[in-house]
Amino acid sequence: MATPAERRSIASLAANSRWAKEDDRVAATAKARNNSPASIEHWMRKVDPDGRMPHPERLKRAENAKTAYYQALMRKARAAKGRKAGAA
Repeated sequence: MATPAERRSIASLAANSRWAKEDDRVAATAKARNNSPASIEHWMRKVDPDGRMPHPERLKRAENAKTAYYQALMRKARAAKGRKAGAA
Protein backbone atom coordinates (compact mmCIF):
# COMPACT_ATOMS: atom_id res chain seq x y z
CA MET A 1 0.00 0.00 0.00
CA ALA A 2 1.27 3.46 -0.90
CA THR A 3 2.09 5.97 1.81
CA PRO A 4 0.17 9.27 1.90
CA ALA A 5 3.19 11.03 0.36
CA GLU A 6 3.34 8.48 -2.46
CA ARG A 7 -0.40 8.84 -3.12
CA ARG A 8 -0.02 12.63 -3.31
CA SER A 9 2.86 12.23 -5.73
CA ILE A 10 0.87 9.81 -7.93
CA ALA A 11 -2.18 12.11 -7.89
CA SER A 12 -0.07 15.13 -8.78
CA LEU A 13 1.54 13.26 -11.67
CA ALA A 14 -1.85 12.16 -12.96
CA ALA A 15 -3.34 15.66 -12.71
CA ASN A 16 -0.40 17.31 -14.43
CA SER A 17 -0.41 14.69 -17.18
CA ARG A 18 -4.13 15.20 -17.77
CA TRP A 19 -3.95 19.01 -17.89
CA ALA A 20 -0.89 18.94 -20.14
CA LYS A 21 -3.08 17.33 -22.83
CA GLU A 22 -6.13 19.60 -22.40
CA ASP A 23 -6.79 22.20 -25.11
CA ASP A 24 -9.82 23.86 -23.50
CA ARG A 25 -9.69 23.88 -19.70
CA VAL A 26 -12.90 25.86 -19.34
CA ALA A 27 -14.89 23.37 -21.40
CA ALA A 28 -13.25 20.45 -19.62
CA THR A 29 -14.45 21.67 -16.23
CA ALA A 30 -17.83 23.17 -17.25
CA LYS A 31 -19.92 20.13 -16.32
CA ALA A 32 -18.37 19.91 -12.86
CA ARG A 33 -18.90 23.62 -12.26
CA ASN A 34 -22.55 23.45 -13.32
CA ASN A 35 -23.29 20.36 -11.22
CA SER A 36 -21.29 21.28 -8.16
CA PRO A 37 -22.97 22.44 -4.95
CA ALA A 38 -21.36 25.84 -5.56
CA SER A 39 -23.51 26.33 -8.67
CA ILE A 40 -26.84 28.08 -8.12
CA GLU A 41 -28.21 26.11 -11.09
CA HIS A 42 -27.50 22.92 -9.11
CA TRP A 43 -29.66 24.18 -6.25
CA MET A 44 -32.38 25.45 -8.58
CA ARG A 45 -32.68 21.94 -10.01
CA LYS A 46 -32.79 20.52 -6.46
CA VAL A 47 -35.60 22.77 -5.22
CA ASP A 48 -37.62 22.75 -8.44
CA PRO A 49 -36.66 19.79 -10.63
CA ASP A 50 -39.61 20.31 -12.98
CA GLY A 51 -39.01 24.06 -13.39
CA ARG A 52 -42.57 24.97 -12.40
CA MET A 53 -41.83 27.80 -9.96
CA PRO A 54 -41.46 31.40 -11.04
CA HIS A 55 -37.77 32.23 -11.46
CA PRO A 56 -37.50 34.67 -8.50
CA GLU A 57 -39.04 32.12 -6.10
CA ARG A 58 -36.87 29.29 -7.43
CA LEU A 59 -33.77 31.47 -7.06
CA LYS A 60 -34.68 32.47 -3.49
CA ARG A 61 -35.31 28.86 -2.47
CA ALA A 62 -32.12 27.70 -4.19
CA GLU A 63 -30.08 30.26 -2.25
CA ASN A 64 -31.71 29.10 1.00
CA ALA A 65 -31.02 25.45 0.18
CA LYS A 66 -27.39 26.24 -0.67
CA THR A 67 -26.92 28.18 2.58
CA ALA A 68 -28.50 25.37 4.61
CA TYR A 69 -26.22 22.82 2.95
CA TYR A 70 -23.07 24.74 3.79
CA GLN A 71 -24.27 25.43 7.34
CA ALA A 72 -24.83 21.70 7.87
CA LEU A 73 -21.40 21.00 6.40
CA MET A 74 -19.83 23.46 8.85
CA ARG A 75 -21.61 21.82 11.78
CA LYS A 76 -20.29 18.41 10.73
CA ALA A 77 -16.77 19.78 10.33
CA ARG A 78 -16.86 21.38 13.78
CA ALA A 79 -18.17 18.17 15.33
CA ALA A 80 -15.43 16.14 13.67
CA LYS A 81 -12.82 18.66 14.81
CA GLY A 82 -14.17 18.45 18.35
CA ARG A 83 -14.05 14.64 18.33
CA LYS A 84 -10.50 14.76 16.97
CA ALA A 85 -9.40 17.24 19.65
CA GLY A 86 -11.06 15.13 22.35
CA ALA A 87 -9.27 11.99 21.16
CA ALA A 88 -5.85 13.64 21.27
